[in-house]
Amino acid sequence: MTPETNSSNRFFQFSGVVPALSMKAGLGPPRSECAAGAMMAWADRLWVVNYVSHKSGSGVDMGFYEIDENLNMTRRPESYTGTYTNRMVHFPSNQLIIGPYVIDAQRNVRTIEKLLEVRLCSTMQHLTDPNNKVYLLGMEGEFFEMDVYTLETRLLYNLNDIFDAGGEGRVHFKAGYSAFGRVVVASNSYFEEDFLGRQALGVLAEWEGKEWNVLERKPFVEVMGRGTFMNTIFASGWDRASALLKVFTCSDQKWTTYRLPKASHTFDQAWQTEWPRIRETEHERFLMDCHGMFYELSPWAYGGKVWGIRPISTHLWVLGDFCTFRGMLVMAADNASPAHGANQLAGEPQSGLWFGKTDDLWSFGKPKGWGGVWWDDAVRAGIPSDPYLMTGFDQKVLHLSHKAEHPVNFKVEVDFLGVQDWHTYKVIEVPAKGYQYHAFPAGFSAHWLRITADQDCRASGYLHYT
Repeated sequence: MTPETNSSNRFFQFSGVVPALSMKAGLGPPRSECAAGAMMAWADRLWVVNYVSHKSGSGVDMGFYEIDENLNMTRRPESYTGTYTNRMVHFPSNQLIIGPYVIDAQRNVRTIEKLLEVRLCSTMQHLTDPNNKVYLLGMEGEFFEMDVYTLETRLLYNLNDIFDAGGEGRVHFKAGYSAFGRVVVASNSYFEEDFLGRQALGVLAEWEGKEWNVLERKPFVEVMGRGTFMNTIFASGWDRASALLKVFTCSDQKWTTYRLPKASHTFDQAWQTEWPRIRETEHERFLMDCHGMFYELSPWAYGGKVWGIRPISTHLWVLGDFCTFRGMLVMAADNASPAHGANQLAGEPQSGLWFGKTDDLWSFGKPKGWGGVWWDDAVRAGIPSDPYLMTGFDQKVLHLSHKAEHPVNFKVEVDFLGVQDWHTYKVIEVPAKGYQYHAFPAGFSAHWLRITADQDCRASGYLHYT
C-alpha cells in the first residue's frame, strides 16, 4: 500500500489553522465524529492518531499520520480506523507507543494487532518491569500489560467490573498514569443522574500492584506527572460545584484537593469532556486544559502544596491533545461531528490542527468563570472547605446561602502566598434560610480562598469571576 502524501509545502493558514492538514472521515453510513486523539513529536516527525465515535465500525478512512518539518502529511499504510488517544515514549526501548502503534527511532512501525479493537486511552510505565513492559488502558476499563519487544499483551483487570461503572454507554475511562509505585486511572462518566446525586459513576482510583483503592467517586478526565523528577501527580476533573484538581505529593504521600472555576457548563457531561489534557509544552512547565480554560501549572510542590495556578484564557475547543513540535505549540481538535446523524447541520466529519506559539494562548478569551466550594452540600461546622482558586480574574463576587432554621456565620479566609497560609478576610452572617452576597473590591486578589461555617447546615458557597 503506497502512503498518501500531501507534498506541497505552500499552505494557506488562518489564525494558525492549516486546512491542508485537516483530517476527515468518510460519509458512511454510519457517520462518525472524526478527531485527532493523540500527537507526539518523535523521530523527526509529528505523529497523529485519530479517534472515531466508537471503534472501527463507526468511521471510514481514518487513521494514522506523520507530518514532517515542511508540514507534508502522510497517511501511514498501517492506518486502522479506531478510537485511540494514548501516547507515551518508552525510553528503555527507545520506542513511541501511540494508539496501537509502536514506532522505533528509525520510524519503523509495528502494530499491536490484539488491541486494534480496544479504545486505547492511556499508556503507562510498568510498576515492576519498567524496562520491558508497559500498561495500557481502554475506555471500557480494560487494563493490560504489554511486552514492548514482543508486543504480547495480557489482560490484568476489567475495571468496569471492579468499580461497577455501569457498562458501555456509561463507563468512560479517559486517562491513566503511573509513578511512585502506583497506577492512577480516571473515568469521566457523568450524566444527569450524577448531577442529581442519584448515582456516582465517575471514578479516580489508584493501584499499587495488589488492590484498587477508590480516591473519588466523581468524574475525572486526566492524570499526569513528570515521573519521579518533580514528585507530583495531577488529576483533573469536576463535580456539580466546580472543576477539580487533585495533587499527589510524594514528600508526604498525600492527595490534596483544589477547586477551580468552570469556564463553561458545556463540558458538564461525560461525552463533552473529550480529552482535556495536562502536558509539558515548554521546558519543565505544564499547560493544563481544564473545563474550558487554559492554565499554567508548575509541576513542583513545596511543603506538600502547589502554589497558585495561573489562568491563561478561556476557549470552547474540544482538544484531543497538544504538544510541542519544531518550536511550535500544536493543538489537535475535534471540530465537526455528525454524531451518527443526530447533528443534521454537520455534513462531513472533519477536524484540524492549530499551529502557533504558547504565548498566543494569552490572546484567546479572557479568564472568567464560575464555581464554588459547595453546591447545596451538607456542611460540617468548623471544617474548612477545599481551597478555591482566586488569582488571575478581574471582578469577583461570592454568593452564600443555606437552609438552616437560624442564622449562620461563614468565615472567608484567603491565602495570598499560595502555600495554604490562611488569614481571615471577613465573616459574613447569612440569615435563617437566607442568602447573602459579597463583591470583592476592585484589585483585590489572593491565590486561594476557603470558607468555614460555624454551624452544621446545608449550604452553597459559589463565586462568579468576570
